[in-house]
Amino acid sequence: MELKIIPWHLTICKVAELDAADLSADFYFIGKTDEELSLVCRTEDAPGKTIERDDGWRGFRIQGVLDFSLIGILSRLSGILADHGIGIFAVSTFNTDYILVKEENLERALAVLASEGYTVM
Repeated sequence: MELKIIPWHLTICKVAELDAADLSADFYFIGKTDEELSLVCRTEDAPGKTIERDDGWRGFRIQGVLDFSLIGILSRLSGILADHGIGIFAVSTFNTDYILVKEENLERALAVLASEGYTVM
């Protein structure tokens, strides 16, 4: 399985409303529940006004389109990283999964996954 590094520095934040986010940016995730509105975006695209904000994230995605019948892909990746003390923030889209780690853990995370047979691009 191939993993592709996301080239940008990322920020995870909680916002009060979506108009704080730049929805014209080419990379962002929005999650809304009855309790919060979260935004993951490039650090340079992060809104100036947030409720909470955590900078210093990097990420990678599982290359290709994952069929919904595939089971345990994210679980296996997160388990390997957890076994090595690397915390994650995961986001899924219709096509694939994205895993974010703190910037200082990116190289170690990719090395661990490569040692487990994953190809890093």
